Amino acid sequence: MSTVNDTKFTPAVFLLTRILGQEDVHLRISIPFCFMYLISILGNSVILFIIKTDPSLHESMYIFLSMLAITDLGLSLATIPMILGIFLFNSREISFDACFAQLFFIHSLKFIESSMLLLMAFNRFVAICNPLRYVSILTQKRIAKLGFLFVLRGLAIAFPVPFLLKRFQYCRANVLSHSYCLHQDVIKMACSDITVNSIYGLVVTLLTVGLDSLLIFLSYVMILKAVLSIASQVECLRALNTCVSHFCAVLLFYTPEIGLSVLHRFGKGSFPLFQILLGYIYLLVPPL
Repeated sequence: MSTVNDTKFTPAVFLLTRILGQEDVHLRISIPFCFMYLISILGNSVILFIIKTDPSLHESMYIFLSMLAITDLGLSLATIPMILGIFLFNSREISFDACFAQLFFIHSLKFIESSMLLLMAFNRFVAICNPLRYVSILTQKRIAKLGFLFVLRGLAIAFPVPFLLKRFQYCRANVLSHSYCLHQDVIKMACSDITVNSIYGLVVTLLTVGLDSLLIFLSYVMILKAVLSIASQVECLRALNTCVSHFCAVLLFYTPEIGLSVLHRFGKGSFPLFQILLGYIYLLVPPL
């Protein structure tokens, strides 16, 4: 009787990863995750409630802020309950379909969040560099169109990803690098040719996160140039203060986003603990 050594098999599930080497303290680690989850949900819900109920806040900046809060709520609901299940109940298994659905929501919401930060930067640019035309440029109708366009962009770009992944055979170890599913993590498990997925992922990243971050940077260059031309130091500081919170949000979003992409593409499995921690920062800190 001959034996057949066929390495091309597809495992039934993926296994999600907790913090390596810290198995004995996972229950304690889950406590700050619970607090971050509750604060993210309650905080963003309160923001939405206040903006909705206060007519004086029905302006472009607060409308963009409400869009950002909705995106962060969706991101938290799509990922953190599963992470808590891993830490509290060791529920590490996730089916292929559930994993592909989760990574679709994560990537599409991340693209939408990047777009919202870009719109908020555009809002600051118009308010500081062209204040007399601010109301006429950022009308509610135009804001709605821009918001819908960028939401559609995020969904459309992420939509092909699950279908591109489903056509693969997965013959390598089925243990993922994070407590949730990412496209760049799942394709490492495939034993098929992943060239199309790699090129698509790189192009999408450059056309969304890369382009958005470049436009935000250029808007801040223009804002800084306009602010420095103001004669009064008090007015200069006041103008800059309106950008501080948005600038901090941009740093908290793009720094782990770019860092994680670089590690997945060029890290080759190095610094696994740092990659896991950066993955949690990437997912948890922006909504918080």
